[in-house]
Amino acid sequence: MSNTFVTIANYTYSSEALIFKGKLESEGIEVFMADSLTIDIDPLVSNALGGVRLKVLANDELRAREILASIKEFSVDEKGEDIHCPNCDSTKIHFFTHITGFKSLMAFLLGFLFGILPFYTKYDYTCEDCKTKFKTDE
Repeated sequence: MSNTFVTIANYTYSSEALIFKGKLESEGIEVFMADSLTIDIDPLVSNALGGVRLKVLANDELRAREILASIKEFSVDEKGEDIHCPNCDSTKIHFFTHITGFKSLMAFLLGFLFGILPFYTKYDYTCEDCKTKFKTDE
């Protein structure tokens, strides 16, 4: 059994890497995050270091890559099905929040000043292919 770790993915911040680390560990794969503490202390050095490197044992590399490949990159609905663009029917949809209007601006400013979570946020989707912005009925 090999004790050599191999890098299977790089992430800009440790918060991104932790999501995938958790998924791999839930599947029984031992995972190590290289440079996560350094980047947590000074995020500006992330690009210089190559980001947070997610490493697994060489014996688990193929299985880990398959698990990471099975994770959807784009937004899905509550049932896990792809969201389709109403304009071009693409499934390359991104979820985002934004500040529009006085109410959401005030919520953002209060949250920023007092360090609390925003209590009013607008959520939308945007299509990567045709750049259409839309809401879902949910």
